[in-house]
Amino acid sequence: MPNTKLLIFGNPKAGTPLMLASPSLRSRPPAQNSSLPKDAAGKVWISYNTPAYLQARHHLPPELLPNIAVIDTLAAKAAE
Repeated sequence: MPNTKLLIFGNPKAGTPLMLASPSLRSRPPAQNSSLPKDAAGKVWISYNTPAYLQARHHLPPELLPNIAVIDTLAAKAAE
């Protein structure tokens, strides 16, 4: 397995409304995670579930997307 870092972060204040709106999130709390594996050439890749994917998968109301949108910002910063 390549050298990989796993970042998991969440905020109960932001996540609780999501779980109340979409019970399917209760079995997989909306704490975001990001996998950062390094390939054989030493390049680091960032992978995560986008807010749009989570919204579609769990039928989240659009007004709750800001609760999980921070992942896009964090991924962009990590890629700099």
